[in-house]
Amino acid sequence: MSSALPPLPKPQEPVEKPLLLELGDGGDAEPCLRADAARNRARLLDAAARLVAEHGAAGVTMEAVAAAAQVGKGTVFRRFGDRTGLLTALLDHSERKFQASFLSGPPPLGPGAPPVERLRAFGCAALRRAADDLELQLAAEPCPDRRFLVPPRQVRYSHIVMLLRHAVPDADNELLAQTLMGYLEPALIHHLTRQCKMPMERLQAGWHDLVARVTATSA
Repeated sequence: MSSALPPLPKPQEPVEKPLLLELGDGGDAEPCLRADAARNRARLLDAAARLVAEHGAAGVTMEAVAAAAQVGKGTVFRRFGDRTGLLTALLDHSERKFQASFLSGPPPLGPGAPPVERLRAFGCAALRRAADDLELQLAAEPCPDRRFLVPPRQVRYSHIVMLLRHAVPDADNELLAQTLMGYLEPALIHHLTRQCKMPMERLQAGWHDLVARVTATSA
């Protein structure tokens, strides 16, 4: 038999902070932006949104956005850094609404419900949100060395860890949270819904089953 596993780290006191983490671009919460800079940012995002509507996420390049907004390409790069930053900014509004719903919204998604019930509600809501913006979310996927560090993912991961600490305090909740996060990855949702033709109801039922098994509760 293998040697005994090292003891799990003592879980910290679970604290839920209803604080929305900013996305990579900083979103619309930039009070120090000059008025002209704010207008330019909105103009660029409007142009990018039109390109998504007309050509899909694949049609959104830094060059195309610059041409649509009638600005130099360097302006787009200075404002958003790269294409991933631009696409992330396009997702900013819906991401902030989603974060607010599970951090401070009504139960069972928000505070006030038992942790396992909140986990079930969180996964189902995340699946629906991914399906609504699936093409854009896939296009905004960062490179592998940044994938696990982007603020929206960190917010979701921390939230799941907090709920697991309430539900199964003796477990290695950091690793369990990564397992649960894997179920909600846009690439997997695309594969299951678009390529395997699975209905959303099946994915949500599967999430409930996974949460039940991870937390050792009845489905």
